[in-house]
Amino acid sequence: MDRIIGIDYGRKRVGVAVSDPLGIFASALETVQSAKIIEYLKTYAEKEKVMRFVVGYPVNMDGAPSEAAKDVDVFLKQLAKAFPDVPVTLEDERFTSVLAHRAMIDGGMKAKDRKDKESVDKISAAIILQSYMDRQVGGAKFAVDPLLVPDSMSSKVTKKKRR
Repeated sequence: MDRIIGIDYGRKRVGVAVSDPLGIFASALETVQSAKIIEYLKTYAEKEKVMRFVVGYPVNMDGAPSEAAKDVDVFLKQLAKAFPDVPVTLEDERFTSVLAHRAMIDGGMKAKDRKDKESVDKISAAIILQSYMDRQVGGAKFAVDPLLVPDSMSSKVTKKKRR
C-alpha cells in the first residue's frame, strides 16, 4: 500500500511520521539521527511503497526561510538524489513543536516524558504530515451532513415524560 512520509528535519535528529494506507491519518513513527535518515528511509521504502515525502520547512513569521532552512535544503538535495521518482512537498513547520508539546500534555504524558526531544520530533513530523493530508481533502469535514440527520438522531430529540 502507498504511504506518505512526513519529516521534521533537524541538525541532530529527524522526526518521521507515516500515513495510513488511505492517506487520512498520520502516525508518529520514529526519531532517527540526521546522519542516518537517508539509509533509514531506503530501508523503509523496501518494505512499503512511498508515494510522497512531506518535509517541514522552517520559515520565520514573515514567511522568509529561517536560518535552519539551510540544513533542510541540504537534506532535500540528498533526498532527491536517493529518491528521484518520489515527489517532495514542503510544509510550513512553524509552531509544530508547540503543537507537539500541547498534544503530549493533552494526551496525559508526564512532564518527565515530555522533555524527551525525540518524542517532540516524531510528533512534530506527524503534525506536519497531518496538516498536508488535511489540506488535500479540503480540511476535516463531517462524515455526514448534519442537515440530513433525522430529528431522532439530532439534539431535537424529545424526552419522554416520567410518570
